[in-house]
Amino acid sequence: MNATSTTHGARLLVLCLAMSLGGCFFGKDDELKSGADQLYEYGTRSMNNGNYTNAIQYFEALEARYPFSNKAKQAQLDLLYAYYRNGDRDQVIDSSIQFERENPTHPRVDYALYMRGLAQFSSQHNSLHRLLRVDLAKRPPVEARESFSAFAQLVKRFPNSIYTPDARQRMIFLRNRLAAHEIYVADYYMRRGAWAAALNRASYVVETYDGSPSVAQALDLMAQAYAKLGMRDVAVATREVLDQNYPDSRFKQYGEARARWWWLF
Repeated sequence: MNATSTTHGARLLVLCLAMSLGGCFFGKDDELKSGADQLYEYGTRSMNNGNYTNAIQYFEALEARYPFSNKAKQAQLDLLYAYYRNGDRDQVIDSSIQFERENPTHPRVDYALYMRGLAQFSSQHNSLHRLLRVDLAKRPPVEARESFSAFAQLVKRFPNSIYTPDARQRMIFLRNRLAAHEIYVADYYMRRGAWAAALNRASYVVETYDGSPSVAQALDLMAQAYAKLGMRDVAVATREVLDQNYPDSRFKQYGEARARWWWLF
């Protein structure tokens, strides 16, 4: 085969490849112009295959072109999952809020609430945090509160929803996360001599997050703060509550070792 033939063959191959790729894009554009049922089918197929980017394009096209169709409502719900799996947390949150606002009596509002809570929850508990041993208690728990709120609405409004048991379990984690942050702040105040502020934070944990692992430490901080404020009787009484309710707590043992110098300050 001579050089001319080789060059001609190479050009032909490139041309065929370009036409093939062009045909693929052309086909995708055509699909996005399909009817509601076809768009939903394409989107569902893409999502089942794990191609969430394509699924989002099909479902968004369906929602834009046929906003009042039954398939559009279902596509809005499927988009929540596709956004979530594609890592678009903000899209999940915004779309779930919009769905609930526009469809307050829709039978799948529970799912929208669940996906919103799940999207906000994902920033609180993931493998990267575990790998790097990130102490979440030091971070402002804004999204933890929002996630807890979404799950709490789901549990209250839809107690029989299939998503409610999982939401309850996640609420326990989030509740402990919120309590841990309050303890972190209370301890921060203690280390800086702001006894009254530390006492308020620790008391809030005892009153609001009863049963959480942070309550023992909250009682310990309260006893310290009362002692520093000169309220020795209350400090002793608080220490007794800690001893009686958390006999195996390290804060109980720590408090006993420290009690000898309470009265010096």
